[in-house]
Parts: sequence; structure tokens; C-alpha cells
Amino acid sequence: MFGKLNIKPRTEQILEEAFNGPISAENALYLMNSTGNELNALLITADLIRQELAGDEVTFIKNWNINFTNVCAGTCGFCAFKKDSEDSDSYFLEISELVKRARIAADNGAVEICIQGGLHPKVDAYFYEKILREVKEELPDIHIHAFSPMEIYFGSKKAGLSIEETLKMLKEAGLGSIPGTAAEILNDGVREVICPGKLTTNQWIDVVETAHRTGVRTTCTMMYGHVETLKHRIEHLEILRDIQKKTGGFTEFVPLTFMHQNAPIYHEGISMPGTTGAQDLKLYAISRLMFNDLLKNIQVSWVKLGFKFAQTCLMAGANDLGGTLGEENISRSAGASYGVKTELDDLKLIIEDLGRIPALRNTTYENIKLL
Repeated sequence: MFGKLNIKPRTEQILEEAFNGPISAENALYLMNSTGNELNALLITADLIRQELAGDEVTFIKNWNINFTNVCAGTCGFCAFKKDSEDSDSYFLEISELVKRARIAADNGAVEICIQGGLHPKVDAYFYEKILREVKEELPDIHIHAFSPMEIYFGSKKAGLSIEETLKMLKEAGLGSIPGTAAEILNDGVREVICPGKLTTNQWIDVVETAHRTGVRTTCTMMYGHVETLKHRIEHLEILRDIQKKTGGFTEFVPLTFMHQNAPIYHEGISMPGTTGAQDLKLYAISRLMFNDLLKNIQVSWVKLGFKFAQTCLMAGANDLGGTLGEENISRSAGASYGVKTELDDLKLIIEDLGRIPALRNTTYENIKLL
């Protein structure tokens, strides 16, 4: 298949085998060093497997983000969103204001509301429950995608509840799914540098697997390009893959390139300045080869990558463009400069320009409507 590209025999063998199922972590690490024609062959393979698994549809969702507070007790070295309660630009929305914003979003076509916030000293699992009940009372048909594994862990401890008790309570109150953020890199040595005090790798896994057992599906993510090695990236993907084999509860994988511009760990000389475009492309392509048919949906973040490069990553194995968003404050605080919301036509344009088919979806990749 790759004869004219003149690539190494091992690379060719790995890529040929990728059409038959997920590649090993060892082979994935080998491909992380691809350059030149070998990188081209990797991208072609990932795109062909994407086409085989997900077709030519590129999905996205009409959604809206609401960050209810930027006050946070966390000590994450990559975060530029966090404020202390005494800071003049800190805020903590009243639930009534949050509901009002959700109503405006729904009136403008949003089918999903993503609700997250900092680890505020006054917040616990019962506060999350109250948010859910009041939003659902106003908007019974809206899907609420809310509260990262860190928030679930924090809220459960503050309320004196187990993770399972918390998730069951929140599901009953209207929680539809949770974002698989706070994963960063699932390696405790890395986490000790970039987010000391945050939940450990095993605690993150426990929250996510408990959510899946409870019937609450999640996304999964990786924030990469700071202090981790290529091996850490592959180990992270292998952890996610093992969870998916066990539970089948992930709806999508979302690589999140590190936004270094305003990150404390970058200004302190601790981290790398994010990734290169080639590294991003390899991460997308290799994740496609590692997940294969275990996890069909791989999402590009136009907020972090910009429309032009997000379009390029759709040719490296990805099949989803995320959402239209709104009030996206966390990436913007970190230094993302590509905007906080977009219109449906903006996403349609870059999809159709590739010769692919734009399609609206819901949170769980159902009710897909071609545009």
C-alpha cells in the first residue's frame, strides 16, 4: 500500500495491521517519532480508518458553556482561569442567573448546556444537585453535561458522600453526562508537577468508572504538551482504552493541546511551550489507531486549534468538531485566541470544504441530522 512512500518495514507493518484492530502501546510509541513520508503514511492510515468507522460525516452539537464560578481552591500550574474569592474579578453566579443563561442558550437552539466551575469553598455535591434541579425545572428537555471528575470528587468529599452516592443523586436530579476533563496526563509523577493536590490517576479512574456503572456516560480527554514525555501520552491513551474496554462508557476522545501563553508553569520555566502542529497531528492519528472501533468519535477543539488547523486535524483521523459553544472562559483565560463561540455556518464551511458531510448530533452521538 505504501510502496512509493519508501517507508521503513516496521512502520509499514504496523500501519497495515492497524486496519485489523487497535495497535499496541509499543507500536504507538514507535509511531510517535514518525517524520516525513512515515508521518504522511500514518495520517493517511488514520484517515482511512476514520472513514471506515465513522464515514464521511463530521458531527458537532449546538451547545453552550456556563462557568458558574472562577473561584477555586486548586493549585493547577496550567490554569489561568482560577481566582481567589477576594480578587476583584472573581465571581460566583447565583443559580437563578445560571438558569437565566441556560434559558437564553436554549432559546437560541442549544440542546446541551455544559456547566462547570472552580472548586469554590461553598460548593458541595448538594449545590450541584440544586443547580441541576433548577435548570431541569426550567428546561426539562435540555441535556446537562456537567461537573468534571475533579468537581465530582471535591463535591462528594465536601458533602460527606461516596462517589457512587453523589453520582446517583446527581443523575436523579437531571445530570445527563459529565466531561472527562481533569485527566490532564494520567501519571501521578506528571500530576505532582502540573496539578498538585488534584485527584490522583486512580481517583480519576474511579470517578469515571463509577459514573459509567451508574449509567452516566462521559467524554475522555488528554491535555498534552507541558511536562510529559511521548511515553506518558501513550500510557494515558492506554489507560483510557482499558476503561473503554471495561465499561464502554466514553462517548468521545478530545485531545487538548496545552495553552502555554498564560500558564504559570510556563512562565516559571517548568513546562514546554505547548506542541507543534506535527505533534498534534500525530496525537490525533495515533489515538485513532489505538482506539480503532473501541471508541468511534475523536473530536478536534477549534477553540484551541483555530478553524484552519482544526480542519487539518479532521484529515488525521478525527470525525467531530465539538460544539458551537458560548461563554467559553477557561481556554480563553489560558491564552486561546480563536474565540469563545461560533455559528453553525462557520463549522459547515470547513467541513464542506473538505468534501465531508456536516451533521448535527446530540451529546451521545445520537439523533444525527445531516445538514
